[in-house]
Amino acid sequence: MKKTVVIALNEEKISAVEMYLSQKKSSLEIELTKYAEQLYLKNVPQNVRDFIDMMNEKKPAKKPKSNSAPDTALSPEQ
Repeated sequence: MKKTVVIALNEEKISAVEMYLSQKKSSLEIELTKYAEQLYLKNVPQNVRDFIDMMNEKKPAKKPKSNSAPDTALSPEQ
């Protein structure tokens, strides 16, 4: 699950950083995501990160529900 984080920053500063990041083929979202990951790695203990990783791996992928039954009336190809 992803969560949105809202920060307050002067519009001119945001515009300037977006402009210069675009010249580097990056974006504010990409850079903030990198920094957030660094903060996570720096501040969250390894055993907690391992637990979170383990829990994320255990969750099965949700399969879309199908309302139609499989078509069993098809004849095999000859």
